[in-house]
Amino acid sequence: MASRRSPPRKRSRTSGARKPPRSAKRTRRHRNLSFFLLLTLAAAMLALAGYVLWLDRDVRNQFEGKRWQLPARIFARPLELYPGAVLDSAALERELRIAGYQPGSDRRPGGFSHARGSFRVNVRKFRFWDAEEPARRLEILVGDGRVTRLRGDGRPLPLVRLEPALIGRIYPAHGEDRILVRLEEVPPTLVKALLATEDRGFYRHVGVSFRAVLRALWANIRARQTVQGGSTVTQQLAKNFYLTPERTLTRKLNEALIALLLEFHYQKSEILEAYLNEVYLGQEGRRAIHGFGLAARHYFGRRLNELETHEMALMVALVRGPSYYSPRLHRDRARRRRNLILDTMVEQGAIGGAEAEAAKRRPLGVLAVAPLGRSLFPGFLDLVRRQLRRGYRDADLRGEGLRIFTTLNPLIQRRAEAALSTRLRQLGTRDGGLKQGVLQGAVVVTGTSSAEVLAVVGGREPREAGFNRALDAVRPVGSLIKPAVYLAALEQPGRYHLATPLNDATVKLKDRRGNVWSPKNYDGKLHGRVLLYEGLAKSYNLATVNLGMEVGLSRVADALRRLGVERKVALYPSMLLGAVELSPLNVTQMYQTIAGGGFRMPLRAIREVTDARGRPLSRYPLRVTQSVAAGPAYLLAHAMQAVMRVGTGRFAYEKLPASMATAGKTGTTDDLRDSWFAGFTGDHLAVVWLGRDDNGPTNLSGATGALKVWSELISAIPTSSLSPPQPDNVMWVTFDPDKIDSGRSGCDRGLDLPFIRGFEPSTGGCGEADVQEVWEPDADADRH
Repeated sequence: MASRRSPPRKRSRTSGARKPPRSAKRTRRHRNLSFFLLLTLAAAMLALAGYVLWLDRDVRNQFEGKRWQLPARIFARPLELYPGAVLDSAALERELRIAGYQPGSDRRPGGFSHARGSFRVNVRKFRFWDAEEPARRLEILVGDGRVTRLRGDGRPLPLVRLEPALIGRIYPAHGEDRILVRLEEVPPTLVKALLATEDRGFYRHVGVSFRAVLRALWANIRARQTVQGGSTVTQQLAKNFYLTPERTLTRKLNEALIALLLEFHYQKSEILEAYLNEVYLGQEGRRAIHGFGLAARHYFGRRLNELETHEMALMVALVRGPSYYSPRLHRDRARRRRNLILDTMVEQGAIGGAEAEAAKRRPLGVLAVAPLGRSLFPGFLDLVRRQLRRGYRDADLRGEGLRIFTTLNPLIQRRAEAALSTRLRQLGTRDGGLKQGVLQGAVVVTGTSSAEVLAVVGGREPREAGFNRALDAVRPVGSLIKPAVYLAALEQPGRYHLATPLNDATVKLKDRRGNVWSPKNYDGKLHGRVLLYEGLAKSYNLATVNLGMEVGLSRVADALRRLGVERKVALYPSMLLGAVELSPLNVTQMYQTIAGGGFRMPLRAIREVTDARGRPLSRYPLRVTQSVAAGPAYLLAHAMQAVMRVGTGRFAYEKLPASMATAGKTGTTDDLRDSWFAGFTGDHLAVVWLGRDDNGPTNLSGATGALKVWSELISAIPTSSLSPPQPDNVMWVTFDPDKIDSGRSGCDRGLDLPFIRGFEPSTGGCGEADVQEVWEPDADADRH
């Protein structure tokens, strides 16, 4: 049977062309993929180039611009030494310690030694706002409370300003703190120790060193601990200065890229200097210690160029881990790490073996308590910040590295703190009246001739920041207001003088609502006819109110304004007895004008401000305005001396020598809630307030409370007796006070008082006095 064959299929016209082999298709796909990859790579390269260019600009902007936010540094006043300066050995030693000088040896900068009143001080170089004090060796001889000899480098000196104490800082928001140092200021031994440990090939690599990575790995295996790192100093700078602390591959790549860019643009010396100022070396609360300059102060209390080999090795040891190797918390661990650094320095030829062995035997030598952290004087710094904000933005204070020279006298500040705390402990438990710690207080001290604020104590715990009672406790001032009443009278010499008789009699005043105000004297008695100066000296309320109503409330308010009280005063009769609320600082401003002989001088806590390089920016000069005529101001000051001799302030002489002339005024408010005293000598004015934060009674008058603190303070500081210059239009007259305005003459009982010339008493006079009266205490004077 014949087989059947399938008919042939017709071919299309194009079917005759041969199909391309599979290899050709793959080639085309590969070509397309290659083109896509090249395009992607080109785009990536462009993106990378763009990123590098952006990163390069950012790196250069930060490195060449303002690299760091530098805190403002606040200094106390410099101690001025000269032959004859009032200063004893104990005070000089305290001043040196507060300024950061180390006792024991004067061979190295920042050290001092002393024996039997003879001091040798190795003074550091310091840049003031107007000149630079050179480094030199001082010889200071102190005897009988004065500087008797002053020599520098073997030659007599007329005057020396010692480096002022650093009393505080105003930190950036991130809390970083540093002291910038130049590379030439860094000891070569420290640089050698750092590079021997962290980057041996620093001067050979281009920012990244693969050899260093392998060498560090091998060294760490041999030592069985981390003794070297693979990152170069440039990479560490890139990480600390530009990047976050996260541990990711992206960050490591950025670190390497930034390191390459830094090495491309900048010299090795610039990179090393930046690293020395940036490296993180410790933490104190929220304050981060950056850079070797600050670390030297933080750990050793000295400048970087004053450190010894073992101390420099310890600081290099901290680079690897400031917390892990903390010499205050982990002393043995820190010592082992320090000794390992010393061995590495020997291997690299940085020091000799004998020097390393000697350094290993040295103790760590760190200070038990870190300096320069929290300020020791928060009350005073509070005032400084408020005055600074009048001329500087907060950002400038926190980031521009300003150097602020203040008026703080550390010796007087410490004495004010001691006087307040000592008396508060005694007074707070007097007669079992108050629970311990309830009684609070504040003190402000100024210079009478300069209006410089020398000390501020804001509470019974002077080291604690918080509510500053010296600046912000606005309380009724009681009898502290009375000098303004008597001044308003004495400014009318045709009507009033110190011997004008006043009527200390009952007062009844009715207001518009029919309410009767009838004040009483502190002792509850009526004293009848008293002389004007006696009314102030013995703080008689009724005599003062009768005088104030005669003079006029508006005149008294005007006198307060001219004395420096800027707060608005309501014109009510009660203002005459102190129904006016002021802070201790406000009261100080008022009494500053009285102590200044009628010249109003705004209180100032700042002398000068410079930039980080020491160039002057602004000055805070003394501004003087005569707001009270010299004659009435002199008479008022004399009446206030009577307060201290025969009146309510006489108890000060339980502490003060009888020869010390002082002037002042006590103040007490209703229910014994506030105890005040304001007084001055020839050099110093001090205002003291005692009270309770809850405004409860203290059971203290001005004389039994605040005056005791004032006396304790004034007796503890070097100050001069008050002797105000007598104006040309003032004369002293001896007269009989019993015959004043009586029409009788004669001089049975002589009293010397100053008068405005031409307005002296017409009767009772005994002639012009040659000498001033010596006041005798009056046993009947009250304690108000």
